[in-house]
Amino acid sequence: MLNLFVGDTGTCSLASHIALEDAGAHYKVTRLDFSKAEQRSPHYLRINPKGRVPALVTDRGTLTETPAILFYIAQSHPAAGLAPLDQPFALGKLQAFTSYLCSTAHPAHAHKMRGARWSDDPAVIDGLKVKVPQNMTDCFTLIENDYLVGPWVMGEHYTVADPYLYILAKWMEGDGVDISKFPKVIDHRTRMAARPAVQKVLASYQ
Repeated sequence: MLNLFVGDTGTCSLASHIALEDAGAHYKVTRLDFSKAEQRSPHYLRINPKGRVPALVTDRGTLTETPAILFYIAQSHPAAGLAPLDQPFALGKLQAFTSYLCSTAHPAHAHKMRGARWSDDPAVIDGLKVKVPQNMTDCFTLIENDYLVGPWVMGEHYTVADPYLYILAKWMEGDGVDISKFPKVIDHRTRMAARPAVQKVLASYQ
């Protein structure tokens, strides 16, 4: 059985949890309490030396990083249709989007509370925090105008990119983003919140 290690509903690991539910996978979830630094415990570091979530334990070993986990779920459950596996260009576009979320949008958000990853200088850390609203606004401007086709990321077909965007879009207000500028993103977020799989996953954290 797949075992997904997650944080709380505010972490990106929720995207992988939703994707597993969408796929109809046989899985279990192990929650880590960040307030107790369980992600840095010796036990978890043996599973994921990065000390972060998500981590997906499979019968072949452990996968980390959200894009890798999402595409593993899509490829190992092809009947769910969570990625255009037989369309190389469309699959490449999907990978480009999830890579952008992982490499650019997520770090821009992380500057708000994890600036120590980039600098030991308190002034620099404070400067990173100040830039979060602008950087996240820039990220979502690109998503709104160039990535999000609508109603789903890739158009009419729901994919593993959708839960990933949903999680990051839930951070917008807290990051000081004016959501009135992003009607397509907010419509997508509303659609996602109405999906039974999303509601089931969120309820499991209560």
